[in-house]
Amino acid sequence: MPDSMTAFAARGGQGHGHGWTWELRSVNGKGLDLRLRLPDWLPGLEQAARAAVQGRIARGSVTLGLKVQREATGAGTAMIDARALNAALVMLKKVEAAAAEHNLRLAVPSAADILTLRGVADTALPEAETEALTAALLADLDRLIDDFTAMRAAEGAALEALLRDHLAQIADLVEDAARAAEARREHMAESLRANLARVLDNSEGADPDRVAQELAMIAVKSDVREEMDRLSAHVEAARALLDADGPIGRKLDFLMQEFNREANTLCSKSQSTPLTRIGLDLKHVIDQMREQVQNVE
Repeated sequence: MPDSMTAFAARGGQGHGHGWTWELRSVNGKGLDLRLRLPDWLPGLEQAARAAVQGRIARGSVTLGLKVQREATGAGTAMIDARALNAALVMLKKVEAAAAEHNLRLAVPSAADILTLRGVADTALPEAETEALTAALLADLDRLIDDFTAMRAAEGAALEALLRDHLAQIADLVEDAARAAEARREHMAESLRANLARVLDNSEGADPDRVAQELAMIAVKSDVREEMDRLSAHVEAARALLDADGPIGRKLDFLMQEFNREANTLCSKSQSTPLTRIGLDLKHVIDQMREQVQNVE
Protein backbone atom coordinates (compact mmCIF):
# COMPACT_ATOMS: atom_id res chain seq x y z
CA MET A 1 0.00 0.00 0.00
CA PRO A 2 1.44 3.41 -0.93
CA ASP A 3 1.94 6.21 1.57
CA SER A 4 0.95 9.80 0.92
CA MET A 5 3.56 12.55 1.13
CA THR A 6 0.98 14.95 2.61
CA ALA A 7 0.46 14.70 6.37
CA PHE A 8 0.53 16.60 9.66
CA ALA A 9 1.00 15.59 13.30
CA ALA A 10 1.50 17.48 16.57
CA ARG A 11 2.25 16.45 20.16
CA GLY A 12 2.66 18.31 23.41
CA GLY A 13 4.44 17.20 26.55
CA GLN A 14 5.83 18.25 29.91
CA GLY A 15 8.78 17.25 32.04
CA HIS A 16 12.03 18.36 33.64
CA GLY A 17 10.67 21.83 34.34
CA HIS A 18 9.60 22.46 30.74
CA GLY A 19 6.62 22.13 28.44
CA TRP A 20 6.97 21.54 24.71
CA THR A 21 5.09 21.20 21.44
CA TRP A 22 6.31 19.19 18.46
CA GLU A 23 4.92 19.71 14.94
CA LEU A 24 5.70 17.59 11.89
CA ARG A 25 4.24 18.35 8.48
CA SER A 26 5.02 17.46 4.86
CA VAL A 27 3.92 18.05 1.29
CA ASN A 28 5.05 16.38 -1.93
CA GLY A 29 8.63 16.67 -3.13
CA LYS A 30 11.05 15.00 -5.53
CA GLY A 31 13.23 13.67 -2.72
CA LEU A 32 13.49 14.11 1.04
CA ASP A 33 13.82 17.83 1.80
CA LEU A 34 14.00 18.07 5.61
CA ARG A 35 13.85 21.41 7.45
CA LEU A 36 14.35 21.58 11.22
CA ARG A 37 13.25 24.43 13.47
CA LEU A 38 14.61 23.44 16.86
CA PRO A 39 16.04 25.24 19.91
CA ASP A 40 19.80 25.57 19.64
CA TRP A 41 20.45 25.37 23.39
CA LEU A 42 19.87 21.60 23.62
CA PRO A 43 23.14 19.88 22.52
CA GLY A 44 22.70 16.89 20.23
CA LEU A 45 18.97 17.37 19.70
CA GLU A 46 19.16 18.43 16.05
CA GLN A 47 21.38 15.55 14.93
CA ALA A 48 19.27 12.96 16.75
CA ALA A 49 15.99 14.44 15.46
CA ARG A 50 17.26 14.51 11.89
CA ALA A 51 18.34 10.86 12.08
CA ALA A 52 14.98 9.85 13.57
CA VAL A 53 13.01 11.48 10.76
CA GLN A 54 15.30 10.24 7.98
CA GLY A 55 15.03 6.71 9.33
CA ARG A 56 11.24 6.67 8.94
CA ILE A 57 10.46 9.00 6.02
CA ALA A 58 11.88 8.48 2.53
CA ARG A 59 10.38 11.30 0.45
CA GLY A 60 8.63 14.65 0.74
CA SER A 61 9.20 18.25 1.73
CA VAL A 62 9.19 17.80 5.51
CA THR A 63 9.28 20.44 8.26
CA LEU A 64 9.89 19.52 11.90
CA GLY A 65 9.37 22.22 14.53
CA LEU A 66 9.72 22.31 18.31
CA LYS A 67 8.80 24.98 20.86
CA VAL A 68 10.04 24.61 24.44
CA GLN A 69 8.87 26.80 27.34
CA ARG A 70 10.17 26.87 30.88
CA GLU A 71 7.56 26.18 33.54
CA ALA A 72 7.17 28.62 36.42
CA THR A 73 8.67 26.11 38.84
CA GLY A 74 11.45 25.06 36.51
CA ALA A 75 15.01 24.81 37.69
CA GLY A 76 17.83 26.96 36.41
CA THR A 77 19.38 30.28 37.21
CA ALA A 78 18.79 33.39 35.13
CA MET A 79 22.08 34.79 33.86
CA ILE A 80 22.95 38.02 32.05
CA ASP A 81 25.50 37.88 29.25
CA ALA A 82 27.57 41.05 29.76
CA ARG A 83 28.89 41.09 26.19
CA ALA A 84 25.45 40.66 24.68
CA LEU A 85 24.09 43.37 27.01
CA ASN A 86 26.81 45.85 26.02
CA ALA A 87 26.30 45.09 22.34
CA ALA A 88 22.55 45.63 22.71
CA LEU A 89 23.06 48.99 24.47
CA VAL A 90 25.50 50.16 21.77
CA MET A 91 23.02 49.16 19.09
CA LEU A 92 20.22 51.03 20.87
CA LYS A 93 22.36 54.20 20.93
CA LYS A 94 22.98 53.90 17.20
CA VAL A 95 19.26 53.47 16.53
CA GLU A 96 18.42 56.51 18.68
CA ALA A 97 21.09 58.61 16.91
CA ALA A 98 19.79 57.60 13.47
CA ALA A 99 16.22 58.39 14.52
CA ALA A 100 17.27 61.83 15.81
CA GLU A 101 18.84 62.67 12.44
CA HIS A 102 15.41 62.14 10.90
CA ASN A 103 13.65 64.13 13.63
CA LEU A 104 12.05 61.00 15.06
CA ARG A 105 11.48 60.43 18.77
CA LEU A 106 11.57 56.87 20.03
CA ALA A 107 10.08 55.54 23.22
CA VAL A 108 12.70 54.85 25.88
CA PRO A 109 13.10 51.07 26.30
CA SER A 110 12.71 49.70 29.79
CA ALA A 111 15.09 47.28 31.46
CA ALA A 112 12.51 44.53 30.88
CA ASP A 113 12.52 45.32 27.15
CA ILE A 114 16.28 45.03 27.01
CA LEU A 115 16.27 41.71 28.88
CA THR A 116 13.99 40.23 26.19
CA LEU A 117 16.57 40.87 23.48
CA ARG A 118 18.12 37.67 22.20
CA GLY A 119 21.18 36.56 24.13
CA VAL A 120 21.01 39.23 26.85
CA ALA A 121 19.36 37.06 29.47
CA ASP A 122 19.48 33.29 29.46
CA THR A 123 18.68 30.54 31.88
CA ALA A 124 21.34 27.91 32.02
CA LEU A 125 20.39 24.35 32.86
CA PRO A 126 22.76 21.93 34.54
CA GLU A 127 24.20 19.49 32.00
CA ALA A 128 22.42 16.50 33.57
CA GLU A 129 19.04 18.25 33.31
CA THR A 130 19.72 19.23 29.70
CA GLU A 131 20.46 15.61 28.81
CA ALA A 132 17.31 14.39 30.57
CA LEU A 133 15.18 17.00 28.79
CA THR A 134 16.69 16.06 25.42
CA ALA A 135 15.98 12.36 26.05
CA ALA A 136 12.35 13.15 26.94
CA LEU A 137 11.94 15.26 23.81
CA LEU A 138 13.35 12.53 21.58
CA ALA A 139 11.07 9.92 23.15
CA ASP A 140 8.10 12.17 22.37
CA LEU A 141 9.45 12.67 18.85
CA ASP A 142 9.27 8.92 18.23
CA ARG A 143 5.58 8.96 19.16
CA LEU A 144 5.06 12.01 16.95
CA ILE A 145 6.59 10.18 13.97
CA ASP A 146 4.30 7.21 14.72
CA ASP A 147 1.26 9.51 14.48
CA PHE A 148 2.67 11.15 11.36
CA THR A 149 3.33 7.90 9.49
CA ALA A 150 -0.11 6.61 10.48
CA MET A 151 -1.68 9.68 8.87
CA ARG A 152 0.48 9.18 5.79
CA ALA A 153 -0.71 5.57 5.57
CA ALA A 154 -4.37 6.61 5.92
CA GLU A 155 -3.97 9.23 3.20
CA GLY A 156 -2.12 6.64 1.11
CA ALA A 157 -5.04 4.20 1.39
CA ALA A 158 -7.38 6.86 0.01
CA LEU A 159 -4.88 7.59 -2.79
CA GLU A 160 -4.63 3.90 -3.64
CA ALA A 161 -8.40 3.64 -4.06
CA LEU A 162 -8.37 6.61 -6.45
CA LEU A 163 -5.44 5.24 -8.45
CA ARG A 164 -7.00 1.81 -8.80
CA ASP A 165 -10.21 3.43 -10.02
CA HIS A 166 -8.23 5.40 -12.62
CA LEU A 167 -6.49 2.21 -13.75
CA ALA A 168 -9.86 0.47 -14.12
CA GLN A 169 -11.07 3.37 -16.28
CA ILE A 170 -7.93 3.17 -18.44
CA ALA A 171 -8.37 -0.60 -18.88
CA ASP A 172 -12.00 -0.09 -19.95
CA LEU A 173 -11.00 2.62 -22.42
CA VAL A 174 -8.32 0.37 -23.92
CA GLU A 175 -11.01 -2.25 -24.53
CA ASP A 176 -13.20 0.43 -26.10
CA ALA A 177 -10.25 1.44 -28.29
CA ALA A 178 -9.81 -2.17 -29.43
CA ARG A 179 -13.45 -2.34 -30.47
CA ALA A 180 -13.23 1.03 -32.24
CA ALA A 181 -10.08 -0.10 -34.07
CA GLU A 182 -11.86 -3.25 -35.21
CA ALA A 183 -14.87 -1.22 -36.34
CA ARG A 184 -12.70 0.99 -38.54
CA ARG A 185 -11.05 -2.01 -40.21
CA GLU A 186 -13.21 -1.82 -43.37
CA HIS A 187 -12.68 1.93 -43.60
CA MET A 188 -8.92 1.46 -43.25
CA ALA A 189 -8.96 -1.29 -45.90
CA GLU A 190 -10.69 1.04 -48.32
CA SER A 191 -8.20 3.78 -47.49
CA LEU A 192 -5.28 1.42 -48.03
CA ARG A 193 -6.69 0.30 -51.39
CA ALA A 194 -7.07 3.93 -52.44
CA ASN A 195 -3.51 4.66 -51.40
CA LEU A 196 -2.30 1.58 -53.26
CA ALA A 197 -4.10 2.65 -56.44
CA ARG A 198 -2.60 6.12 -56.16
CA VAL A 199 0.88 4.70 -55.72
CA LEU A 200 0.49 2.29 -58.63
CA ASP A 201 -0.84 5.03 -60.91
CA ASN A 202 2.29 7.02 -60.29
CA SER A 203 4.77 4.20 -60.01
CA GLU A 204 5.92 3.99 -63.65
CA GLY A 205 9.64 3.63 -63.55
CA ALA A 206 9.62 3.54 -59.75
CA ASP A 207 11.66 1.08 -57.71
CA PRO A 208 9.34 -1.83 -56.74
CA ASP A 209 11.12 -2.16 -53.38
CA ARG A 210 10.50 1.53 -52.69
CA VAL A 211 6.81 1.13 -53.53
CA ALA A 212 6.57 -1.82 -51.14
CA GLN A 213 8.25 0.21 -48.38
CA GLU A 214 5.81 3.08 -48.82
CA LEU A 215 2.82 0.74 -48.64
CA ALA A 216 4.28 -0.89 -45.52
CA MET A 217 4.69 2.54 -43.90
CA ILE A 218 1.05 3.39 -44.62
CA ALA A 219 -0.05 0.19 -42.92
CA VAL A 220 2.23 0.73 -39.90
CA LYS A 221 1.10 4.31 -39.38
CA SER A 222 -2.52 3.18 -39.02
CA ASP A 223 -1.91 0.13 -36.77
CA VAL A 224 -2.64 0.92 -33.09
CA ARG A 225 -2.37 -2.60 -31.68
CA GLU A 226 1.08 -1.98 -30.21
CA GLU A 227 -0.12 1.15 -28.39
CA MET A 228 -3.07 -0.71 -26.90
CA ASP A 229 -0.88 -3.65 -25.88
CA ARG A 230 1.57 -1.29 -24.16
CA LEU A 231 -1.25 0.55 -22.40
CA SER A 232 -2.57 -2.75 -21.06
CA ALA A 233 0.94 -3.69 -19.92
CA HIS A 234 1.31 -0.34 -18.16
CA VAL A 235 -1.97 -0.92 -16.32
CA GLU A 236 -0.69 -4.25 -15.00
CA ALA A 237 2.67 -2.71 -14.07
CA ALA A 238 0.94 0.08 -12.11
CA ARG A 239 -1.24 -2.43 -10.26
CA ALA A 240 1.85 -4.45 -9.36
CA LEU A 241 3.50 -1.32 -7.96
CA LEU A 242 0.42 -0.58 -5.83
CA ASP A 243 0.72 -4.12 -4.41
CA ALA A 244 4.42 -3.63 -3.60
CA ASP A 245 5.96 -2.43 -0.34
CA GLY A 246 8.05 0.72 0.07
CA PRO A 247 8.14 4.05 -1.76
CA ILE A 248 6.75 3.75 -5.30
CA GLY A 249 6.02 7.38 -6.21
CA ARG A 250 8.94 7.90 -8.58
CA LYS A 251 8.26 4.66 -10.44
CA LEU A 252 4.59 5.55 -10.80
CA ASP A 253 5.50 9.03 -12.03
CA PHE A 254 7.72 7.53 -14.75
CA LEU A 255 4.96 5.10 -15.69
CA MET A 256 2.52 8.00 -16.10
CA GLN A 257 4.83 9.49 -18.72
CA GLU A 258 4.67 6.19 -20.61
CA PHE A 259 0.87 6.13 -20.34
CA ASN A 260 0.69 9.63 -21.78
CA ARG A 261 3.09 8.81 -24.62
CA GLU A 262 0.99 5.84 -25.77
CA ALA A 263 -2.26 7.82 -25.55
CA ASN A 264 -0.75 10.60 -27.68
CA THR A 265 0.42 8.08 -30.30
CA LEU A 266 -3.00 6.43 -30.32
CA CYS A 267 -4.64 9.77 -31.08
CA SER A 268 -2.15 10.61 -33.82
CA LYS A 269 -2.68 7.24 -35.56
CA SER A 270 -6.42 6.88 -35.04
CA GLN A 271 -7.74 8.16 -38.40
CA SER A 272 -11.18 7.63 -36.87
CA THR A 273 -13.41 10.03 -34.95
CA PRO A 274 -14.61 7.43 -32.40
CA LEU A 275 -11.04 6.22 -31.77
CA THR A 276 -9.79 9.79 -31.42
CA ARG A 277 -12.53 10.48 -28.88
CA ILE A 278 -11.46 7.44 -26.85
CA GLY A 279 -7.84 8.59 -27.06
CA LEU A 280 -8.79 11.99 -25.68
CA ASP A 281 -10.74 10.35 -22.85
CA LEU A 282 -7.65 8.29 -22.09
CA LYS A 283 -5.50 11.42 -21.91
CA HIS A 284 -8.00 13.01 -19.51
CA VAL A 285 -8.00 10.03 -17.12
CA ILE A 286 -4.22 9.71 -17.32
CA ASP A 287 -3.82 13.40 -16.46
CA GLN A 288 -6.13 12.99 -13.44
CA MET A 289 -4.14 9.97 -12.29
CA ARG A 290 -0.84 11.79 -12.75
CA GLU A 291 -2.03 14.58 -10.39
CA GLN A 292 -2.73 11.99 -7.68
CA VAL A 293 0.58 10.20 -8.28
CA GLN A 294 2.44 13.42 -7.39
CA ASN A 295 1.36 12.86 -3.75
CA VAL A 296 2.59 9.26 -3.49
CA GLU A 297 5.79 8.70 -1.52
